[in-house]
Amino acid sequence: MPLDPDSSSPPPHRDWFFPPAPPFLPSSRARTPFPSTSRSPKPYSLADRRPPPTLRSRSRSPHPTPEQQQPPPPPLPSAPRRRDLRYAGVRRGDVLTAAAEKKAPQTSAPVHGRKPAASAITPRWSEMLSAAVISLCLASLLRRNFSLHDQVCHLQEQLAVVTAKLQSCIIGSSLDMSNINLLHQDENNTMQTRSLKNFSLLISLSVLYAPLVILKYIGLVSKIRSSHDSEEVPINKRLAYKVDIFLSLHPYAKPLVLLVATLLLIALGGLALYGVTDDSLSDCLWLSWTFIADSGNHANAMGFGPKLVSVSISIGGMLVFAMMLGLVIDSISEKFDSLRKGRSEVIEQSHTLILGWSDKLGSLLNQIAIANESLGGGTIVVMAERNKEEMEADIAKMEFDLKGTSVICRSGSPLILADLKKVSVSKARAIVVLAEEGNADQSDARALRTVLSLTGVKEGLRGHIVVELSDLDNEVLVKLVGGDLVETVVAHDVIGRLMIQCARQPGLAQIWEDILGFENCEFYIKRWPKLDGMRFEDVLISFPDAVPCGIKVASYGGKIILNPDDCYVLQEGDEVIVIAEDDDTYAPAPLPKVRRGCLPKDFIVPKSPERILFCGWRRDMEDMIMVLDAFLAPGSELWMFNDVPEIDRERKLIDGGLDFGRLENIILVHREGNAVIRRHLESLPLESFDSILILADESVEDSAIQADSRSLATLLLIRDIQAKRLPYREAMVSHVPLGTFSEGSWIGEMQQASDKSVIISEILEHRTKNLLTMSKISDYVLSNELVSMALAMVAEDKQINDVLEELFAEQGNEMQIHPSDLYLKEDEELNFFEVILRARQRKEIVIGYRLEGAERAIINPTDKVSRRRWSPKDVFVVISEKE
Repeated sequence: MPLDPDSSSPPPHRDWFFPPAPPFLPSSRARTPFPSTSRSPKPYSLADRRPPPTLRSRSRSPHPTPEQQQPPPPPLPSAPRRRDLRYAGVRRGDVLTAAAEKKAPQTSAPVHGRKPAASAITPRWSEMLSAAVISLCLASLLRRNFSLHDQVCHLQEQLAVVTAKLQSCIIGSSLDMSNINLLHQDENNTMQTRSLKNFSLLISLSVLYAPLVILKYIGLVSKIRSSHDSEEVPINKRLAYKVDIFLSLHPYAKPLVLLVATLLLIALGGLALYGVTDDSLSDCLWLSWTFIADSGNHANAMGFGPKLVSVSISIGGMLVFAMMLGLVIDSISEKFDSLRKGRSEVIEQSHTLILGWSDKLGSLLNQIAIANESLGGGTIVVMAERNKEEMEADIAKMEFDLKGTSVICRSGSPLILADLKKVSVSKARAIVVLAEEGNADQSDARALRTVLSLTGVKEGLRGHIVVELSDLDNEVLVKLVGGDLVETVVAHDVIGRLMIQCARQPGLAQIWEDILGFENCEFYIKRWPKLDGMRFEDVLISFPDAVPCGIKVASYGGKIILNPDDCYVLQEGDEVIVIAEDDDTYAPAPLPKVRRGCLPKDFIVPKSPERILFCGWRRDMEDMIMVLDAFLAPGSELWMFNDVPEIDRERKLIDGGLDFGRLENIILVHREGNAVIRRHLESLPLESFDSILILADESVEDSAIQADSRSLATLLLIRDIQAKRLPYREAMVSHVPLGTFSEGSWIGEMQQASDKSVIISEILEHRTKNLLTMSKISDYVLSNELVSMALAMVAEDKQINDVLEELFAEQGNEMQIHPSDLYLKEDEELNFFEVILRARQRKEIVIGYRLEGAERAIINPTDKVSRRRWSPKDVFVVISEKE
């Protein structure tokens, strides 16, 4: 029966177990009548009235604690309580524990040499355990759901079998034993299929969660190893490094990873669907692919399992689609960026490859385009260390008519073999290496390295290499490296010698423009078997549309001989060098009937001392001085006017190889000053010079516009000073021909002054050429354009370089302009073939003429058989030996 809480004595039958309670309990449980927590008070029992021995002993102390002096709590108005033996020990243990906690010192410091118990489990390991527990819970729920589903299906199948048997019994027909066996076999197959579905579901889950567990295990092992050996690289970092190397080195790594991920997702999704649905494995794999391809296809799924699996596959499909979209966008962006920056490969054959960028590029492109016009156009590939868009924009600004030729620009370095292969260097028919602007030695050194790179191409070169050099001294080294593949054009020295020739014979620059360029007539070398056994004198009049000027002798290893003897007989293998409009516009014809005749007189124009002025300073000044010393008469003077100090001039000339003791015909006169300052020019006797050469100064030759502006300013100042110093200026100006500038104008005065001396200006930019052509106050040498023409001709046919080298050399043949009275008598009528035969008596070859009053010379006239009356002021352009 329940005990009364107010009663002071326990029942008699339990006095042996519970002693009388003390007047109060000195325990923590009795300090407050109500606990501070929100929990309801526990039921009070007699077991709680007996304090533990430890507390009982403390209550006998003479000095009780404040807790012991507190009065006992009043009894709780609760229901009658029962004494239960089961809770006696528990209550006693609680009291003992509370007492022990009060005695023990509360400190958070761990014992020395031991780690806290809480640090035994790291956060990563706890996360892994949490993930594993969650995964096991999900797997157990799925397994329970699927097992219940299997049991339901099994019961439905058994119910169907029993129903079939019952129906068979009712209608009185006995089942055949074979049908029963088939039913049992179907049942067994169904059980096997269900087991296979469960197994496929387990495999899919295992494959899905196995990488997570492995990665967690690898991280834990790496952390344990790193704690023992701090220098060892963790395994997970090494694996990540291997993955990074694989993705960065192999170009198809990312698409391959995406493909593997897609196939793996299809396989896992198909196995999971096969485990939760009744469809076949092939149908489930196809359904998995549809979920990946279109994330909205999972809306038709029925049941918890199929829905969960289909949603998971759809999420994976969205991730795969996002990765694929990112790869496609990156590939397209990289392709457009490669095209924009000129990094894509050029797949061409028999194209002209130009390496480098300079002011000569525009004229070079124009000349090559004109040469390819007869072939219907061609392809030119330009590779330089510049941005592709900038190169294309600069070429578009040149406004050249490319005549069907396409220009392809690529960005790269000619010193890198990979970049050379990118422009199909092994399949190019000609490779042109342009000189860089700036220091001549550095430019030639880079050209040498480029030739070394070209000769290192493993596939070999189909075409030849044309190298533009800045210094003649470096030509031997480049040819030593390149061998027979290399043809060099020393631009600076060629222009210097050409300017000297033009100074001695005004009008020669225009003739060189016509011959070097492809717009008019140029040199061609070709073999004609029908001419074998014919004397060269007869060969001269065998071409009605060309002018023969030399022979390429096969017996001498292909040596070029210009202006050979008339008695030379062509042998088998010999080729004829002609000046013609194009390589397919001429052919030999039967010999015409001509009259030979004799020369009117045989005289040699005596040389007289000349006075020549050089304005400016060039790198090849010593070479120009030596050429002039060979051409001029003894006692000639060469005035050098520039802002280089005289001491430095002599040092530079000596360093360049000039020996002042070897100068026989000229005397050097030095003047220091600025050629664009009028008072400096007025200190010179400008009216007394036979020829004045305005050179592109070395200090400004890197900028074509600045160099041309300086040359033009010097020219105008010289002409103005000359015009004001001429005697009888008013009378000479009054004789200005009609159609020119008005009387009294300063340009008219300059035109009259031009009859006194010849001024040759070196022009770098072709736009400056138009100004000089309209003003007609000076002859000019368009240096950059002439060099571009020479490079284009050698690129089309490397044999032409031998012809140009002889025409520009110090010895041998050269281009000259002679008056008509050397070949004709007064009022004599001859055709062009007869003039050619007359000139052969002087061992000269006439290639053209310029009529009186004509602005330009006619090279290789089309009508060579019609006779005409020649004027004494007509001149003929001939190839003859240097005097």
